[in-house]
Amino acid sequence: MSVKKRIDRTLKKGLIIKGVCCWLVLALSAVASDGQNKIGDVSDGSLAVPVHVIGLLDGEGDKISPDIEPVLPFSTRQTCSACHSYEVISQGWHFNAADVNAVPGRKGQPWIFVDPGTCTQIPLSYRPWAGAFHPEKLGITTFKFTQLFGRQMPGGGPGELESDDPDDLVRQDVSGMLENNCLGCHNAAPGQDQAEYAGQVARQNFRWAAAAACEIASVKGAAVTQPDTYDPLMGDAIATTYRENTFDHEKKVSFNITRKVPDQRCYFCHSNIEVGGHGPEEWEADEDVHLAAGLTCVDCHRNGLDHNIVRGYEGEDAASQNPLAASTSCKGCHTQGRLGAPVPQHPGIPPVHFEKLTCTACHSGPWPEQMTYRGKTSRAHALGTHNSNKSADALPHILYPVFAQQSGGKIAPHKLIWPAFWASLKDENVTPIPLNLAKRAAGKVIGRRMLLPTGDWPALTAEHITKALTLLSSDESVEGEAVYICGGKLYGLDESGKLGEPQEHPAAQPYIWPIAHNVRPAAQSLGAHYCTDCHATDAPFFFGAVDVDSPLASGQDAAKEMVEFQDINSFYARAFAFSFVFRPWLKVVALGSCALIGVVLLLYGLKALACVVKALSQGN
Repeated sequence: MSVKKRIDRTLKKGLIIKGVCCWLVLALSAVASDGQNKIGDVSDGSLAVPVHVIGLLDGEGDKISPDIEPVLPFSTRQTCSACHSYEVISQGWHFNAADVNAVPGRKGQPWIFVDPGTCTQIPLSYRPWAGAFHPEKLGITTFKFTQLFGRQMPGGGPGELESDDPDDLVRQDVSGMLENNCLGCHNAAPGQDQAEYAGQVARQNFRWAAAAACEIASVKGAAVTQPDTYDPLMGDAIATTYRENTFDHEKKVSFNITRKVPDQRCYFCHSNIEVGGHGPEEWEADEDVHLAAGLTCVDCHRNGLDHNIVRGYEGEDAASQNPLAASTSCKGCHTQGRLGAPVPQHPGIPPVHFEKLTCTACHSGPWPEQMTYRGKTSRAHALGTHNSNKSADALPHILYPVFAQQSGGKIAPHKLIWPAFWASLKDENVTPIPLNLAKRAAGKVIGRRMLLPTGDWPALTAEHITKALTLLSSDESVEGEAVYICGGKLYGLDESGKLGEPQEHPAAQPYIWPIAHNVRPAAQSLGAHYCTDCHATDAPFFFGAVDVDSPLASGQDAAKEMVEFQDINSFYARAFAFSFVFRPWLKVVALGSCALIGVVLLLYGLKALACVVKALSQGN
C-alpha cells in the first residue's frame, strides 16, 4: 500500500472518529439537559417581560430567511422550544385532553358535534366525563376532530397525534400537525387574528395556521384541495409571505409577547351569549362583576410553566397540583380577601345554605325565570369565526341556568344539552353508530329538502325514525339493536318492525356542566330581596321549567321541573315553600303573643309590687 493511500485512510479514520465523538458529545449534552429548565422557563425575578427578538425556525428546525425559497411558515414547536420547555407546556389543561394519564377534573363543557342532516347533537370529549362520548366512538379520528374543532383549540393535543386511519396519515403529510399556538394567547399585537386561524384550520392548513394568524405573515392556498402527493417543500400552491420589514438585519423577528394574557384572547374561545326574544344585545348586558372591577381572567385562572391552569371550582385542590387551586376559588379569594375581595358576612342566612349550595348558585349566571334561557358558546357555535351562523335557532341548543345537584351534593347552576344520535343497543349498553353509517341511513330519510337555513332541527317525525332504524337494522355492521336517542328518550323498533314506545335510558339523559360566569354583585344575588327569591311556591330555582329539546316534532313542547335535577322530593319542596306564605302571619302572631305575654307579666308584676309595698307599710 502506498504512503498516500495510508495517509488517506488515516485521515478518513480520523474524520470518522471525530464525527462519532461529536455525535456522542451532542447526545450526552442532550441527555444532560433533559429535565433541566431552559432559559425562558424560570424568571430571574424581574416583573418586566423579556423582549422577544428571535429567529424563526421551520418544522425541521432550520432558520427561516426571506431570501431562501421556498419561504416556509415558522413552527411554534421549534421556534419557542429554543427557550421554553415545549413538552412541559404541552401537559397543561388546554393541551392534555387526549392524554389518558391526565387528571380529568370535574365535568366541563364538551365539544358538541352537530349534523342537522341526521338530526344529531352529541357531546364529545377525550376526557372520561360521564355523558360525553369519545370521538372515536363516532368514527371521528384525531385528524378529523382537529379539522372540526381546531378552530377554537390552542393547538396541540389531538392536533399533534398521528391518526390511526391510513388515509388520514397521508393527509397529515400534506396538512402538517397543529402545534401549540403560543401566540394565540401570548401575542399582544392587535394584528393577532384568531378568526384567520380558524379559517386556516378549516382548510387543513395546520402547519401554516399559527403563522397566518399572527401579524407578520399571510398564507394563501388550501391543503384540503391538494392531492395526497402534494409536497409543501416543493410546491407553491400553499404559499407563505412575510410582510415587509418583518426581519431585521440578522434575520430575526420581534414579537410583542405578554406574560399576562389579555381578556380578548380568552374571549375567542370562551364567549357566551344569550339568544332568543329575551336575549340582551351586547351593549345591554352587564359584564362579570370581577371584570367590571378591573380584574382580568388570568388574575383568577393562573398557571405556571406547566400551564396547569386553575379552573376555580371548590374542591379542585384535591385533584390539581396547582398550589393556588384552593386559594383562588370563590371561597378562597373571599375568605382571605385576595385582590381586595370583600369578605362576605351573609347576615341572617341560615348556615344550611352553605352546606347545600355553591357560591355560584346565588351569584352566577342570569337571574332565573320560569323558563330556561337558550344560549350560545364560542366552542359550540364557532362564535367569532368567519361566516358563523348568527341565527338564534342554530344547533346545538344549550339551555341554562339549570340548578342541579353536583357529585359533592351541592346545588349549582349548569348549562345543559339533550343528546340526539343514532346508536346500537346491546346488553343495555348504548354505543353511538359511526357517522358514515348514520348519514347513509338517516341522511337518505331526512333529505336535504328538510334542512332549514337557520340551522335548527328539521321537522323529524316518527315515520322518519322508523325508516332510518329499519335501514340501520338491515346493516350487518351494526351490532345489536338499532335505536335513536332524542328528547331524553330511547326509540327502537318492536317485533313487528314498528316504532315502539319510548323508553328511559341513562344514555338519553342530558349532559350538564357547571357555570360560574357572569358573576352578579351581592345586591343582585338570589336571596337579596327575600327568602322567596328561592322559596316561593312558583320560584324558578325549584319549580322553573327546563325545556326538553328534541328534533321530534311531537316532543318539542315537553319540559321538566327544575327540582327533578336536584335529588329533592317535589312534594317536600312545595310544602316547605308553602310555609313561607304564612310566615308573615306567623311573625304577626308571634309579635302579638309576645306583646300579650308582656302585658300579663307587667300586670302581675305591678300586683306583686303592690303586695310588697303593702307588706312593708304594715310592718312599719
